[in-house]
Amino acid sequence: MAPAITAEGLVKTFGDVRALDGVDLEVPEGTVLGLLGPNGAGKTTTVRVLTTLLRPDAGRAVVAGVDVLKEPNKVRSLIGLSGQYAAVDEYLTGRENLQMVGELYQMRSRDAKARALELLEWFNLSEAADRPAKTYSGGMRRRLDLAAALVVRPPVMFLDEPTTGLDPRNRMALWEVIETLVEQGTTLLLTTQYLEEADRLAHDIAVVDHGRVIARGSADELKAQIGGERVEIVVHDRDLIGTAVEALTPYAKGEPTIEKHTRRITVPVSGGARVLADVIRELDGRDILIDDIGLRRPTLDDVFLSLTGHAAEQGTETAEDAEAAEDRTVTTGKDA
Repeated sequence: MAPAITAEGLVKTFGDVRALDGVDLEVPEGTVLGLLGPNGAGKTTTVRVLTTLLRPDAGRAVVAGVDVLKEPNKVRSLIGLSGQYAAVDEYLTGRENLQMVGELYQMRSRDAKARALELLEWFNLSEAADRPAKTYSGGMRRRLDLAAALVVRPPVMFLDEPTTGLDPRNRMALWEVIETLVEQGTTLLLTTQYLEEADRLAHDIAVVDHGRVIARGSADELKAQIGGERVEIVVHDRDLIGTAVEALTPYAKGEPTIEKHTRRITVPVSGGARVLADVIRELDGRDILIDDIGLRRPTLDDVFLSLTGHAAEQGTETAEDAEAAEDRTVTTGKDA
């Protein structure tokens, strides 16, 4: 598949902060790239460059076959963007917000109204269509903002932490919308701090830290890079913990961890389900009763911690903070 989004060597600095330090990305058509990183890693700066809102100091970017720096207006006509905060007019109704977006894209009034009605139904906002957006809940505003980004059916979408601050129910609802978009052929670049979100939605994941892409691959490929399979068992009889550890020794790829108060034994292994079956047979042959057993694989949390040394929601300062400061300087004419 041809790439719908390409970034090569993107660099952007804000004062002394190097927000992007040579970012390379490629997103094939009809796929989702999850851009994963802590606060300030450079995720939002990358999105702003790719959506023509920010000019890089170096590098090039192509979106939907169009050079972002050479033809920004054309790029804007081919993309949709939903940022971290819902960009809706609070004094317009939901219907009026969507119709306004359509008309700004030079849709005929009749077509803009029809598209607004279609999107309001899709996002379960029909009952609130004629209420001012300021009366909407956070989840409703987020859905309206995403609907606005879809008014012109863009082939490429950028979603910058679209579910931040949403409750689990609204988050799941947005995930279903995103999955439907991909089924219809839309290409998505999704930034997120939610590891389960990237695990569920993204075909590929790029881990970003300090303005650089430090790892790239599918969720399974990234998990495989750090290894970490382990068998966990809970023995029924605490007195048999030692015997169980002895039984597990031939399969262990490291030292076991023993929690006597919970009767839990954890042993690093390799070999997946096959080794789990062997362990079960070994324990059964020694008449060791178990209350629980399972093969645990590393999560994206484990991957992120291994790659960056900290959790996904943590971060030092940073690129986005510096970018916000520069925005204030430009707006006010004063030093931020």
